[in-house]
Amino acid sequence: MPLAIYVLAVGVFAMVTSEFVVAGLMPQMAAGLDVTIPQIGYLITAFAVAMAVGGPVLTMTVVKLPQKKALMLLFGLFLIGNVAAATAVNYTVMLIARLVTGTASAAFFGVALSLCAELVRPELRGRAASVALNGLMLGTLLGLPMATLIGEHLGWRAAFWVITGLTVLAAAATAVGVPTLGRAESGGDLRQELAVFRNRRFWLAVSTSTLIIGATFSAFSYFNPILTQVTGFATGTVPLLLVAYGAATVVGNMVVGRLADRYTIPVLAVGLALNLVFLTGFALLAQLPLAAVVFMLGIGLVGVTMNPAMITRVQRVANARPFVNTVHASFITLGVVIGSSGGGLAIDLWGLRSPLWLGAVLAVVGLLTLVPEVKKRRRTASVPGDDRLSVADATIGA
Repeated sequence: MPLAIYVLAVGVFAMVTSEFVVAGLMPQMAAGLDVTIPQIGYLITAFAVAMAVGGPVLTMTVVKLPQKKALMLLFGLFLIGNVAAATAVNYTVMLIARLVTGTASAAFFGVALSLCAELVRPELRGRAASVALNGLMLGTLLGLPMATLIGEHLGWRAAFWVITGLTVLAAAATAVGVPTLGRAESGGDLRQELAVFRNRRFWLAVSTSTLIIGATFSAFSYFNPILTQVTGFATGTVPLLLVAYGAATVVGNMVVGRLADRYTIPVLAVGLALNLVFLTGFALLAQLPLAAVVFMLGIGLVGVTMNPAMITRVQRVANARPFVNTVHASFITLGVVIGSSGGGLAIDLWGLRSPLWLGAVLAVVGLLTLVPEVKKRRRTASVPGDDRLSVADATIGA
């Protein structure tokens, strides 16, 4: 892997830490902003909505720029949002800050993943995405627990200031370590970019991604209150549990990254099936500490770690340009919206275990979205090089 891909992972790390920090500081932020825990959960939703809606719009604005310049511009916007979050005087300001950072984050992912695809051979794009997305997994393993610990001891505002510092470091690393390649690969005008929406396989692929992430985030967004109020862990233990969860995501991402290019659909199917088992088990046995930890780690292994396979699938059925990557990120974060907001509503109606049940339902629906692709693969199973045919079909269809 080129060095630049590892540098991009640093940027992903900073942005993911900012995205996830709310999940680790829900009680403190609720008290500090004088709102309820479900309302703080909606800040996760706001970040995701900004990614889903604002990200593609911002991407179309910066896609005409050289990619390195676009990345630096997005770092600047993200930095402004984090400073606003650290200094927020009320819930409204914090909400606006989350919208700004979410929009910048989505566009960054789109440009960064497109750059990853250009820096390696087509058959290595899944692994390249996996390396860049190690920033996401490390954000869960190190960034989230670090921000949670800082927030608990120095206040939640301090956590956002630390993330601001991380953003500056990531921008500096990008300025030094990422080459200037010009504009992204062969993008066209808006009409040409929108042609991907006529591709039925693209819609199936992004639907699967949405449901995978929705199933995971319906649980992840509320790990803190579930582990403390249902399982009975002390508040100080939660950061350690989140470190273990993050370690599971790193391991899962490494495995999926190795398999994503060759076994895309089987990886997605197995991941969803296992996530269904872990979510259901957690919902049934959340009151038992050992069982709760085991199932939580299982969710870490097969939840967000499906990203390399999800990205590989979408790039094959569509293309690897920034607009497609950002739109895909929008659907991924739509899953965050569904999971976090649906989980918050479920808590209000049925209690703290209900987000886990919601995740199990979303996993079942996600498996159903894979059925057409599995049927297609069976029909073409007798043809050698099916994956290559899929790429060709997708190119013609797009």
